[in-house]
Amino acid sequence: MTVHIVFETHSISTDNEMGAATGWLPGRLSMQGRALAAELGRRRADDGLAAVFSSDLSRAAETASIAFGDTLPILLDWRLRECDYGEWNGRLRGQVHDDRREFLDRPYPGGESWRAAIARVAGFLEDLPVRWAGTRVLVIGHLATRWALDEVLAGVPPESSLVEDFAWQPGWEYVAQ
Repeated sequence: MTVHIVFETHSISTDNEMGAATGWLPGRLSMQGRALAAELGRRRADDGLAAVFSSDLSRAAETASIAFGDTLPILLDWRLRECDYGEWNGRLRGQVHDDRREFLDRPYPGGESWRAAIARVAGFLEDLPVRWAGTRVLVIGHLATRWALDEVLAGVPPESSLVEDFAWQPGWEYVAQ
C-alpha cells in the first residue's frame, strides 16, 4: 500500500535572510518565515493530511508548529535534518554550496557527505509505510530531505540534484510504496 507524501521546505529563517547555510544548527524563523508558515497551514488545511513529519531542527519544527498547531499530529524525526556541514555549519551559503559536488561522497569537515544525508532520509522513507500506508502526509525538511525524496521516490540521482539551483515552490508530491 502507498503513502502519498507532500514535501514542503521549512519557512525562511533569519540565517536564510543573512545568506548562511545553517546545516545542523537550530536556526529560527524570521518574521517573514513565520508569516509564510501560517500561510502553509492555510494552504494545506483541506489537503487530507493524516500527519506532519518534520525535521527536529528548530526552524523546521517551528514551521510545523505555526502551520498546523493542534490541528494535526506533528512528529519530529532527526533523520529529516539538513546535511551536517560539520565545521562549516553556519558559514555563508556560497562557501558551503558552491563546491558541494566535492562533498557528494566525502564528508564536510567534521560533518557528513550529501550521500550520507540522503541515506539517512531514505531510512525514514523506508519506515513510513509501516504505520502510514494508505494515507497522505506532509514532510517538512531541508535541501537534503528533498534530494532524498527525489532520488528514492523519483529516481533522480544526487549527481543531477547537486548541479541544479534550488527553486522554491509550494510543495512537491511523491508516492512511497
